[in-house]
Amino acid sequence: MIPITLRQTIRAHGAAFVLALTLALTMIAGGAHLRAATLPAGFTETQVASGLANPTAMAFAPDGRLFVALQGGALRVIKNGALLGTPFLTVSVNATGERGLLGVAFDPDFANNNFIYLYYTTSASPIHNRVSRFTAAGDLAVAGSELQILNLENLSATNHNGGAMHFGPDGKLYIAVGENAVGSNAQALTNRLGKMLRINTDGTIPTDNPFYNTALNDNRAIWARGLRNPFTFAFQPGSGRMFINDVGQNTWEEINDGLAGENYGWPTCEGVCGNPSFVEPLFAYAHGSSPTTGCAIVGGAFYNPATEQFPAIYLGKYFFADYCSGWIRQFNPATGTASDFASGISFPVDLQVASDGSLHYLARGTGAVWKIQFPNNEQPPSFTLMPTNQTVAVGQTATFTVSTTGAAPITYQWRRNGGDIPGANASSYTTPPALASQHGDFFHCFASNAFGSALSDMATLSVTSNTPPTGTITSPAVGSLYSGGNTITFGGTGTDIQDGTLPPSAFTWTVNFHHADHTHPVLLPTSGITTGSFNIPTTGETATNVFYRIELKVRDSAGLEHITTRDVLPRTVTVTLSSNPGGFALTLDGQPITATYSFTAVVGMFRTIGAAATQTRPNGTYDFTRWPDNGAATHQITVPAVNTTFTATYTKQKRNPR
Repeated sequence: MIPITLRQTIRAHGAAFVLALTLALTMIAGGAHLRAATLPAGFTETQVASGLANPTAMAFAPDGRLFVALQGGALRVIKNGALLGTPFLTVSVNATGERGLLGVAFDPDFANNNFIYLYYTTSASPIHNRVSRFTAAGDLAVAGSELQILNLENLSATNHNGGAMHFGPDGKLYIAVGENAVGSNAQALTNRLGKMLRINTDGTIPTDNPFYNTALNDNRAIWARGLRNPFTFAFQPGSGRMFINDVGQNTWEEINDGLAGENYGWPTCEGVCGNPSFVEPLFAYAHGSSPTTGCAIVGGAFYNPATEQFPAIYLGKYFFADYCSGWIRQFNPATGTASDFASGISFPVDLQVASDGSLHYLARGTGAVWKIQFPNNEQPPSFTLMPTNQTVAVGQTATFTVSTTGAAPITYQWRRNGGDIPGANASSYTTPPALASQHGDFFHCFASNAFGSALSDMATLSVTSNTPPTGTITSPAVGSLYSGGNTITFGGTGTDIQDGTLPPSAFTWTVNFHHADHTHPVLLPTSGITTGSFNIPTTGETATNVFYRIELKVRDSAGLEHITTRDVLPRTVTVTLSSNPGGFALTLDGQPITATYSFTAVVGMFRTIGAAATQTRPNGTYDFTRWPDNGAATHQITVPAVNTTFTATYTKQKRNPR
């Protein structure tokens, strides 16, 4: 997140993840920011670790180590500021869409029992999400120590998995679970999807859970309901207050006050809706592309560290991030308002405050963990990211990037072969198209502020006369459309003037599901094949401003690459919900509408239409009689291939004669 579907990644969004968790959960699509974040004056950031493939979540161990969950199943350890080479463990997962390894938590008595808990999607059928407990032995898990403590309902859609876990001040394990793209799950006490769960450390259910005496069997673990995709949440140190981030569908992202037994309204409500049956969000922000809007709320961390490092105005604030817009904001629980903090982050999925008062963020787009600090404000510049060597073909450009800490403002001057480059005064520098004669040129960055200066390491430009390869997607054809339930087969060729026909090892395929202004992973970057396929789900995202983008990257023996893409758009029709007599109240996917109501839908997708058993008008009471397909009053339809009207027929009750 995600955090991170999160369609199908930590977003975690229906009509607007994850998991991506999930996520994301891929490299999330072409615009990953490679620069450092923009921070308030006086704050600095340092890259803690990189090379994390499709991260979804992170958690600090009580001893200060930082554990990072990767969607593909590996749990990595950052110790003493360095990423360890061997994963703590790797679980076998289904990582389709927003599925995968999505959550990690440490037992409150970890110092003595070494218990660590993971939330992940099983790889064996039937596919479902699971919470297991493992035992640590130093930086590795004890072989064979897995104890399954919670197995959730079988999955249909690949998105809306939730996955966050934290121990509360009561010593119980709280687990956030998405509704698996079926809105009605969020309200039902007959399953655990779309809920916050609360269990004991061994998986048993506390008898003081709010629904212990009204739900049955495993459903007694339900602690709160009415959530769409609570990809992340957090407890406030000291007060124990819980804030739940619920990823919205069409319009609103929510921060909710986590309260036992409460109902947050999904799928009837999104954002503030004025319905007294539901708890209103503490804060909601709209979807969009402005500096304060977004599409998927992720992360979540209260600033109440053991050691306060940030200025006093940040104490007690709640940091949260948006996956699509790449910002971090701070929410003030006292005023119910939010203000800006950081921007320019490449698809954040999680936030954590360390005991030393620094704020860590997990950037899925760059596969990196960054640490934000507020140091002594009289520090000279220090490089936290050095420029790296670049190889390009004749006529291509190369980009060198640095990041620094130190007192603001910091000025930059790039140097080529020891001489200043006019106008190259930013933290990144992109060369003009390279000439063969420039092979071997070297670059430095000189950084300075009022308290000193620093010179970066040298980075070398290699210019090759080799020509880049060419990749061609041969299937699906240009202009192809999809329907829910289809299987899309992709294939391609790769050629290179020097290498000839490229082998399968030169191919890397990625498939992302695009919705509005954000994406969710379908196929993580996969190498070694020239053809493959993926399935279009029949549940999940119901919007029509969506498409699948297939990306082929080919790489020649000299390391030069070429990327080409092919978009597959949805096949759509108009569906109309009507009533006879007209004007009756109906529901679409659990949301109230009034007949007659028309909407555009993707062919083959499952939608749920509903009509109340009885409805009263001034002239009498009417009973539901039938839908044209003879389905129940509320039932699932498959969007047909042609424009169709579904009419709910009602019959007026006869009055008893007097």
